[in-house]
Amino acid sequence: MSIERIVRSMAGFMVLLSLALAHFTGQIDMSQISWLWLTAFVGLNLFQSGITGFCPPAIVLKKLGLKESAGSCC
Repeated sequence: MSIERIVRSMAGFMVLLSLALAHFTGQIDMSQISWLWLTAFVGLNLFQSGITGFCPPAIVLKKLGLKESAGSCC
């Protein structure tokens, strides 16, 4: 596993952990529909991208004509 994928996995895990801790300490209510679900979706996507290497936004951006840099993590 590359450093970039480990960093993505750690970042996604931290996003999800912060949401879970806030929910279980009563600071936020994840049982209600809110914009926090967008944060959860981004965290899950970031985590799975780090684990699997599959990055849907990178595919979309490539199809739009954007080029990868030499140090790209996708």
